[in-house]
Amino acid sequence: MAGLVRKSFASPEEVRPFEEGKGRLEMVDVGAGPVGRATFEPGWRWSQHVKPIAGTDSCQAPHLAYVASGRIKVVMDDGQEEEFGPGDCMLCPPGHDAWVVGDEPCVVIDWQGFADYAKRKAG
Repeated sequence: MAGLVRKSFASPEEVRPFEEGKGRLEMVDVGAGPVGRATFEPGWRWSQHVKPIAGTDSCQAPHLAYVASGRIKVVMDDGQEEEFGPGDCMLCPPGHDAWVVGDEPCVVIDWQGFADYAKRKAG
């Protein structure tokens, strides 16, 4: 079994920018899997700023996440919706759109769904 692992978002192993400069995803791998910190800037919307990268009609990543700051609204393909804010934990299955609510960046830490999120194809 591995010993202690320390990683920091101050020096992420990978940074993935969103379209139009509307934020970024910073990734670290703690050995048990990747952890991502996304900063979604005001005006960010998945269907506008990540969909062109993902190439799917809605976000197909499952999320097990914590909202550190800001607010985000998630609408599932079936119409179910919820707004999340600071201190909220979120379990979100595939098949959704999301956008920042208000004029403050939304920072989300995700342990499940960011491995391939906003990852551009090589070539």
